[in-house]
Amino acid sequence: MRREFFSVMRRVWCEQAARVTSPEVGYILQYVATQDTSLSSGTPGDTAGLALILVSRGNRGIAQLPDGRQLDVHFRRGVGRPLCGDWVRLEDSADDTAVVTAIEPRRNHFARADARQRKQLVAANLDIVLIVIAPLPPPGRDVLERYLVAVHSLDIQPVIVVNKVELPQAIQPEPDSPLARISDYQALGYRVLRTSCKGPPGVREARGVVSGHTSILVGQSGVGKSSLVNRLVPDLEVQTGTLSRATGKGRHTTTGTMMYVLPGNDGYLVDSPGVWEFGLWDLRLDDLEHGFVEFRPFLGQCRFNDCAHDSEPDCAIKQATRRGDIRDWRYQAYARLLQK
Repeated sequence: MRREFFSVMRRVWCEQAARVTSPEVGYILQYVATQDTSLSSGTPGDTAGLALILVSRGNRGIAQLPDGRQLDVHFRRGVGRPLCGDWVRLEDSADDTAVVTAIEPRRNHFARADARQRKQLVAANLDIVLIVIAPLPPPGRDVLERYLVAVHSLDIQPVIVVNKVELPQAIQPEPDSPLARISDYQALGYRVLRTSCKGPPGVREARGVVSGHTSILVGQSGVGKSSLVNRLVPDLEVQTGTLSRATGKGRHTTTGTMMYVLPGNDGYLVDSPGVWEFGLWDLRLDDLEHGFVEFRPFLGQCRFNDCAHDSEPDCAIKQATRRGDIRDWRYQAYARLLQK
């Protein structure tokens, strides 16, 4: 059955390449359409087809073919564990699954730190990171700075999402809360979306942002990410049931990262488990300082080339802060992250 299916995939990929709107995916489909996409018979030189990883658990997962069909896959020993969003190469196996034989080079990845501050990869090949905060639970003082530094260091576009705007706390937040500084973030050039899953303004603006892209929702536990996914992916229950085959934990598991297909196959949305405290891995100084976008015009102007913008004399960043070119609260957030 699978051999027969893969034998016609070249025609499918050609048709998909003609219709696809994403330049990256279109290039991949056009490339594959010129290759031998039949399942490998073990003969050297055979080329396996490409697929997109939707779920990855242990040594198995679920992948989507360019025509939208999904396959159970196993990861060949030595290949490594793919991430959600990875493009992989497949070949046939003796049972009713395909085998991942290679992981294609990643454009980027999203990560978080584990308990030992080691970098832990979460998802790959992303266009947007939606950083979700809400009045309840109250966001930590530097939570947005940690996320923004991480996202900038990984070369992905950040978008701030303020969820649960129907709550009274959204109108009168605590003075040192990120919610009280939303206008400052907007002045720095960040796009901010306001959403509610219980009334106006709904998620219409968020739906427009994720359309046509591969995005990931991140944020601390309780900010309403699951509710947002429910609104953005109308057939979520069906997709979750299908994707949960890879977990072995039943239909309604929410313990791991999953990639969902947006309505009309118009992009993908990755949902990752919430964390109480998003931690940064051991970043280089240049990653940390570039994570504060308003620092960038002044970098390289300090007296010392290795200036950490802490206690060094003639620091251009501290001078800019005193002049008001850099907001003092942002500099203080940088200093706290530097100490950590």
